[in-house]
Amino acid sequence: EVQLQASGGGLEQFGGSLRLSCAASGFTFYDYAIGWFRQAPGKEREGVSCISSDGTIYYKDSVKGRFTIARDNTKKTAYLQMNSLKPEDTAVYYCAADDTCTYSHFMHWGQGTQVTVSS
Repeated sequence: EVQLQASGGGLEQFGGSLRLSCAASGFTFYDYAIGWFRQAPGKEREGVSCISSDGTIYYKDSVKGRFTIARDNTKKTAYLQMNSLKPEDTAVYYCAADDTCTYSHFMHWGQGTQVTVSS
């Protein structure tokens, strides 16, 4: 059974940092792309960042230079380091897995972790 467990969210002040983790099990982690998504209240879910199985990385424009995605295949864990946080980063963050970094195609999802940034 594919399982993805996101953690690391919390309450942070404007300009602060958080690191999200996504622990995976039940599939060959290194074969899959891992994506981070977020959904703010009243808004649609959006792709934030993705790292493919070969290490290619993608970022949403608004997080470029502030967020860093990484993966550790030996630990079957992906990370999203979020720096210079802004109130508009407030959302529930999800990690997901699929064959490629096509945001609309992700099949396997974990539960979300809340990130709240105060101004």
